[in-house]
Amino acid sequence: MIIGAPSIFALESGITQAYTRLSFRALGFFVIHVAGRRYGVYESDATMLANSFDEVNDRIAHRGKHIAPFAVETDAGKIADAFRRALYADDQMGELFLGIPQPKFVELIYSKHIIWAPDGDEAFDDDSYILQFDVNDRVRLIAFRSTKDGHYDHATLSDVWLPANDFYRILQQWIDAFESEWTAMPKVSDAEYGPNS
Repeated sequence: MIIGAPSIFALESGITQAYTRLSFRALGFFVIHVAGRRYGVYESDATMLANSFDEVNDRIAHRGKHIAPFAVETDAGKIADAFRRALYADDQMGELFLGIPQPKFVELIYSKHIIWAPDGDEAFDDDSYILQFDVNDRVRLIAFRSTKDGHYDHATLSDVWLPANDFYRILQQWIDAFESEWTAMPKVSDAEYGPNS
């Protein structure tokens, strides 16, 4: 199932097995298309889909709050580089990242829910990162994969601006379509896999 236009922005998912337990939801895959590139593990058993489902709902709930002072003017590569270095490199204390001290930069990234992917499960074990910024009536998405040495891979960098109404409509349409698909499928119950699984 694909919702949106992959050449600009789309969500794609597939359910292999549905579960009654909402903390599982389903086994399958969830990927995000940005500017014609696919981010996420595209395999039928990539991840349990509860985290991805909850994260999309969280994006909607925080509409208009994914904000950063550098979101408008700054080059996407500079944002990706600052993000990777500030959050993951060693000995960054005292350094400025896009004009912001490292501790405040990291706090901003987390407090404003800038990181969409990875979303806490195996869906983005392909080293993909997706950053979302709300800028008035538009949304900016910066997506990339990281390299083995901890930098961002320039060849995988995507930068897309789209109307906020279009972006959030796609999120809601995916939520609705996913719930319909999940509801219609036969499910594995707690009794079948054990309550402590």
